[in-house]
Amino acid sequence: MTNLLQIERLTKTYIRGTETIHALDDVSFSMQEGEFIAIMGTSGSGKSTLLNILGALDQPTGGTLRLRDEPQRDIFTEPAATLYRQQNIGFIFQSFHLLDDLTVSENIALPLMLKGVDATTIRQRMDHLLEHVGLSRWAKHRPTELSGGQQQRVAIARALIAEPPIILADEPTGNLDFRTSTDIMTLLKALNKDQQTSILLVTHDAQVASYADRILYFHDGRIVADQPSTGELGPIMETFERYVRSV
Repeated sequence: MTNLLQIERLTKTYIRGTETIHALDDVSFSMQEGEFIAIMGTSGSGKSTLLNILGALDQPTGGTLRLRDEPQRDIFTEPAATLYRQQNIGFIFQSFHLLDDLTVSENIALPLMLKGVDATTIRQRMDHLLEHVGLSRWAKHRPTELSGGQQQRVAIARALIAEPPIILADEPTGNLDFRTSTDIMTLLKALNKDQQTSILLVTHDAQVASYADRILYFHDGRIVADQPSTGELGPIMETFERYVRSV
């Protein structure tokens, strides 16, 4: 595998009155092309802060982010931040963030429309993704006419249409029931394997984390364990209890 992301001594500090809060505290890890990494931790452990920084939605206090061994020094100010996201990142959120005034097709196509991609390319990619996520029949529907699971499939297709090398997913199953969550995670795993899309996913759910190749366990802004995933819930929960709950 080829090195895709390198995070070196990343920190994020907030000052609240006289208190200093270390949201991220000396975080370092690498991500390979085609790798699926889950991040587990308690609330406030720094998981979402990390995703926001990797997506250039927030700026770190210190540390280095490298993409394919190239330092990304200017990605936290505009217009470089937008360009970085357009070229490298697809986002999937817990709240689907779909536009109710647009159809399913239009929501999916939006990233390419904003980039000025020609209509033929947009249509080809959109039709392929609609079929891939099982939504061809709902292409002309509005998001409000879909179930939660279907809306998340639209969000996944939208994240993939620009063919980004990295998908950042923040609790993508948090608003879904168990069966729908399983469907969504099966879809993400298939996309990861079939298209070699690298996925970094934040979750508090061991079942969701079990789909990943590797799990980073966070506590108080630090990585307290970094282990390969066997796909079995028992070892994941045991590690979570040992390194996170008991810290």
